[in-house]
Amino acid sequence: MTCSHGSGPPWWSSGDVRDRFGKLIERLTKVAVPAGTMTAPTAQPDVLAELRTLRARVPRLTGSLVASADGLLIAADLPPSVEPSGMAAVTASGLSLAHRIAQTAHGGAFFEVVIRGVDGYVVTYAAGPTASLTVLAEAGVNVGRLHLEARPAARGIAEHLARP
Repeated sequence: MTCSHGSGPPWWSSGDVRDRFGKLIERLTKVAVPAGTMTAPTAQPDVLAELRTLRARVPRLTGSLVASADGLLIAADLPPSVEPSGMAAVTASGLSLAHRIAQTAHGGAFFEVVIRGVDGYVVTYAAGPTASLTVLAEAGVNVGRLHLEARPAARGIAEHLARP
């Protein structure tokens, strides 16, 4: 079923829905900090150290973050064009979907999701039962190397987060 002008479902024709959706997307994609600066919470210094080490070890890695399963930002080492809290929320949403797909398809647990876009990769790894590691990389990244370095980093982050 489409709306009167044939461009989508009936509920999309409401200006209120379009406006609210537009505002949500704007909040999730806004630039959070001035150009040339990096953002990172200081609450988890061990986790932040893992992110910085990962960036140093993987050529063409452009940023990373750790988020809780409910979308709260734990630590971030991101370029200024990515809003950390918004990316953490989107990551949690994708993680939830990945868990459901893995459960439905194979009845097993989720380990990682690889998204390949025109300009690069977004890869999310499980970091224990309550968090995830998301890495951003350029299109030319060596994906094997990325996995080789990021999987142990995700395990290390899980260990840091499990400590009291």
